[in-house]
Amino acid sequence: MTQELGEKFERLRQALGDLGRVAVAFSGGVDSAFLLKTARDVLGDEVLALTARSPLAPSRELEDASRLARETGAVHCVVDLNPLELADFVRNGPDRCYVCKKRLMGELRRVAAARGFDRLLDGENADDDRDYRPGARAVRELGIRSPLREAGLGKEDIRTLSRELGLSTWDKPSCACLASRIPYGSPVSREKLEQIDRAEAFLLESGVAGQVRVRHHGEFARIETGREDLARLVEDPLRRRIVEHFESLGFLFVALDLQGYSTGSMNRGLET
Repeated sequence: MTQELGEKFERLRQALGDLGRVAVAFSGGVDSAFLLKTARDVLGDEVLALTARSPLAPSRELEDASRLARETGAVHCVVDLNPLELADFVRNGPDRCYVCKKRLMGELRRVAAARGFDRLLDGENADDDRDYRPGARAVRELGIRSPLREAGLGKEDIRTLSRELGLSTWDKPSCACLASRIPYGSPVSREKLEQIDRAEAFLLESGVAGQVRVRHHGEFARIETGREDLARLVEDPLRRRIVEHFESLGFLFVALDLQGYSTGSMNRGLET
């Protein structure tokens, strides 16, 4: 650990110590797992982990979140939410993430307060400002703290510290909500979300080791993976198995994006 990283980590620990009882919005991803672990180390039992169960979360992530919460010893509460009830979310405009985050974090904050935890934290980090993230505005409006960002910790910092803390998530691929695979202007539906979830799960079960996204373009499924996986996906028998499985999910065409995985690729062309 470099001196600079050590100083950032100490700033985080000091900030958490000053907060007292806290609830952590916990998805089970790299950032929230690191935040939960550090909060537990600093505050002990004065920490509550809150996980949203919704159609937007890949099915595999809830199981991961439950396991990781047990490993940290934190009390874990799962909150059921359905953003598909929100017309402004379903229409899928560029403000989709704001609409969803406002409902999600508002509900998590309500549950936290009902359990005696007045402060809710999220896992936003210092690198998140580099992409179009309207959900961050909702977080600020609700008064939710983002201690990783406040401490100046970026994604690679968090991975390095997670490895030093012995967290299994240190090299876990990032996993955004399933609605982020649907182009703006194309309505979000449960059917589309389930198609995406099952398609991505199949690719991961087939040995795709890194980042993977299945972008939903109606009849077309566009696969994004790390460049190290591109060549393997077009070789038989895996190529044939992918096509057959995707067709069984309702896709008529299956495409492999030769640019590979890119965070925020669905935001291309937006004026931010």
